[in-house]
Amino acid sequence: MIQSDINHFHLFAGAGSGAAGMQDAAPAIPGLQGRMVCLGGIDVDPAGAEDFYRFTGVRCAVRDLFSRDQYVAFHGHEPPAGWVEALPADVRAAAGGRRPNIVFLSAPCKGFSGLLSQGLSLTAKYQALNALTLRGVWLMLEAWKDDPVEVILFENVPRIATRGRHFLDQIVQLLRHYGYVVRETAHDCGELGGLAQSRKRFLLIARHADKVPAFIYEPPKRPLRAVGEILGRMHLPGDLRAGPMHRIPNLSWKTWVRLAFVEAGSDWRSLNGLAIEGGHLRDYLIVPEMHRGALGVHSMGDTAGVVAGRSYPLNGAFSVADPRAAAGAAQYSQFGVMRMEDTAGAVIGVKSPGQGVFSVADPRHAGPAKHSNEFRIVPFDAVARAVTSAHGTGHCVADPRTGWPAAAHGNKLAVTAFEETAKTVTGARFGSGGLCVADPRGGGGHSKYAVTEWDGASRTVISGSTTGQGAFAVADPRPGLARARGDHYLTAGHYGVADWDQHAGAVSASACHDNGSWSVADPRCVPADRALLEAGFGGGTLLGGDVPRNVPELPAANDKLVCRILSLDGTWHRPFTTLELAALQSLYDPDDYAEAEERGDVFQMDGTADSAHRERIGNAVPKKAAKAMAEEIGRAILLSRAGESFQLSSTPIWVRPIATALAVRGGGAL
Repeated sequence: MIQSDINHFHLFAGAGSGAAGMQDAAPAIPGLQGRMVCLGGIDVDPAGAEDFYRFTGVRCAVRDLFSRDQYVAFHGHEPPAGWVEALPADVRAAAGGRRPNIVFLSAPCKGFSGLLSQGLSLTAKYQALNALTLRGVWLMLEAWKDDPVEVILFENVPRIATRGRHFLDQIVQLLRHYGYVVRETAHDCGELGGLAQSRKRFLLIARHADKVPAFIYEPPKRPLRAVGEILGRMHLPGDLRAGPMHRIPNLSWKTWVRLAFVEAGSDWRSLNGLAIEGGHLRDYLIVPEMHRGALGVHSMGDTAGVVAGRSYPLNGAFSVADPRAAAGAAQYSQFGVMRMEDTAGAVIGVKSPGQGVFSVADPRHAGPAKHSNEFRIVPFDAVARAVTSAHGTGHCVADPRTGWPAAAHGNKLAVTAFEETAKTVTGARFGSGGLCVADPRGGGGHSKYAVTEWDGASRTVISGSTTGQGAFAVADPRPGLARARGDHYLTAGHYGVADWDQHAGAVSASACHDNGSWSVADPRCVPADRALLEAGFGGGTLLGGDVPRNVPELPAANDKLVCRILSLDGTWHRPFTTLELAALQSLYDPDDYAEAEERGDVFQMDGTADSAHRERIGNAVPKKAAKAMAEEIGRAILLSRAGESFQLSSTPIWVRPIATALAVRGGGAL
């Protein structure tokens, strides 16, 4: 079989995950085998360039692609001395002076992302960042205008189709001017690569009509996998055999407790069902559980261990949960009071009212009641008690007579009914006379904090219209029942915990436990030799740190630590490690590193900061998704080289030859 090289180049290359995925592709047609060759990339981030070399073996040029005006708008100051604008010649140099057959662009997406407010996205800073999309495409087209690239892939967040519409329209016009057939589409990287995450992305694909007459078909879709299928093949979090990127983030104790109570597959809204009284959980008590059975309690059916000479509750499991005692039995009550006809419990030397049921309700009186006449009030129609020398005893009477006429003060702060006659208006404006009226009428005059009915007309909008001036609120009868998990209007999944058998959401550049579903209900246990301290409601273990053994106190709310709490569903709710996020992006394959990790050769990205690693991982194109796209594009290029312009496929066509004849706004090529 004849081998044919297919060169690919990457603008805004990032960590090189997409480039590495394209290198793994092996497109083929009968008699012709494609070999993917990476020519390099260009990016402004030096750490990303190092990762690019680490994963592809090809150097990535470090170069700022801003124009001078864009640089000033984004950074707020002039560029440093020696800074010059990148030119098409710089892009050619980054590719080693060679011409690629495929160019992949994944421009910065922060300004288009829904995680950024609409107001911020319109500022000069983010508009300059967004303009890099257009400038990057122009630099690439000019770099090889004499011998155009066969296929161009432009990938970004889905919201670019709305927030970046004016940039996309210019990009499409530019590509068509250079002879390309263009199609705007959307895809799920998880379905293209068979990943354990759903990652929906915008994709613009452009095929040079003269050089590639063959159709380019969409890659086949694969079912999404469960998180556990990927993480189950990895070492437990914190196992140093997997390297420093597999360490568990240090979170505050209160965050660990929150995660433990979030239902797997849900998010922070699960916490709304907990009863809180005085700032504490009402229905749960979180206490330390000591090791070696300290303060342990056996069930009635368990077998106890050997009873030694110093077998006490504090140094082992030497207590039993006895089900035979009825609830409220005397020996288990404090400050208990027995009825006169009840039987008392055993009397021992330390029994007092506070140590059990050692008080009695005695119905007997020792003689006549004393002071029974104290503070007595005699009814008006009853006989008074004897008058004694103690004048304060039983000498009060409930007198129904007030001495005032029935109409006295009847007008005080009165509210007159709408249909009644008002009282006399006196000189005392407040508190005298029926000066208030119950007015049932509505009308425009009563618009303060008004709420307009759904089918009514709102009041006039004036320049000083606020919530207190006019009916600017509306009684909306539409229910929010259509909202479901993942609806960002309702919730962004904060403190969300994914089930072990679910797939994760898209890995974002700012993935953290409190800004999305970035925790997982892990059913695996932590090795016993890592255990230091256990916490209540089923047991839990604090790992790492300088916590001494057998410390009975729980951590303070804001103490940073790594711990394991066995949640109510029997699993460990914990944040993803950085290495696990790389695995979800298919940048790291546990099977590929299984033997290498035993030799100490672990997966590692440039630098030591987890936050920087997570940002580059979140911005990366999943490796397996890039491989799937490259195989379809490579197959179309091979067909064109073989003089063929047709192939059979069961998947939809990405770009059709007649697309230049008719197109609609939005890039929907027909």
